[in-house]
Amino acid sequence: MNGGEADGTAETDAAEGRTEDAASGRQKPVVVVVEPETPGNVGTIARAMKNFGLSDLKLVDPPELEEDGEAYGFAGHAREDVLPNAEEVTFDEVVANYHTVGTTAITGEDDRSHERFPFKTPAELRESLKTVDAPTAIVFGREGRGLNNEELSRLDEVCSIPADDDYPVLNLGQAATVLLYELRDLTVDETQLPDTEVTRAPEADVERFHEFFDEFLAATGQRDHVREKNALLMRRLLGRAHPTEREVHSLLGTFRKANAKLEHADHLAAKYDEPPYPTEQ
Repeated sequence: MNGGEADGTAETDAAEGRTEDAASGRQKPVVVVVEPETPGNVGTIARAMKNFGLSDLKLVDPPELEEDGEAYGFAGHAREDVLPNAEEVTFDEVVANYHTVGTTAITGEDDRSHERFPFKTPAELRESLKTVDAPTAIVFGREGRGLNNEELSRLDEVCSIPADDDYPVLNLGQAATVLLYELRDLTVDETQLPDTEVTRAPEADVERFHEFFDEFLAATGQRDHVREKNALLMRRLLGRAHPTEREVHSLLGTFRKANAKLEHADHLAAKYDEPPYPTEQ
């Protein structure tokens, strides 16, 4: 872990990091943990940061983080960069240099408790930070007590995660993971998930399917009004589903074969003077 006084470059490094983020289109927040008590939670937060595209971790009066200890064990791949590059800072430095967001599970109900009110949910905070053109710090408090009122009163915004009223207090590492997940649109350029945009099949293919389906309904011997109703239901269903080209082609192949078999069955019935496919009565 790097201390601000250890190499004398803390302010320079922070400035360079902000420039790099600005060049990519948005300044990514830094994450600050005030007086963490458990090294494992620091490691969990570092891992969550790496999961969601963040790298700048700042610690106020942290415990010793041994390379073979709990923090590095919980950090996953963040042990390679986020955690060893974490910087020890003071609370005053954070307040002086960043637009700050304090986190708390306990909020005020109205402006009579102005330290903890108004507050934003993580989703609301994400939208709010889109308009902030300044270095931003997400500030987490102690495991047992969180941030106190005096500390929260010095921060610019307050964020709280909605949870069950009977037990709204999350573990520090869990809270950080939930909040950073909600902010991912601001911090992650590309996820591991494939592009999920669905392109609807060409209308000509969809209409060809409806023709095949009409032939299928006719071959089943349904009465005209029943066949018309079922054809309309299928049209409405596909209209809502927006099937892809591959899905429609699969359906076309299935109904093409089904219609061919029904046609062959009718041919055999006529040839051997057997009753046709039963007609609905």
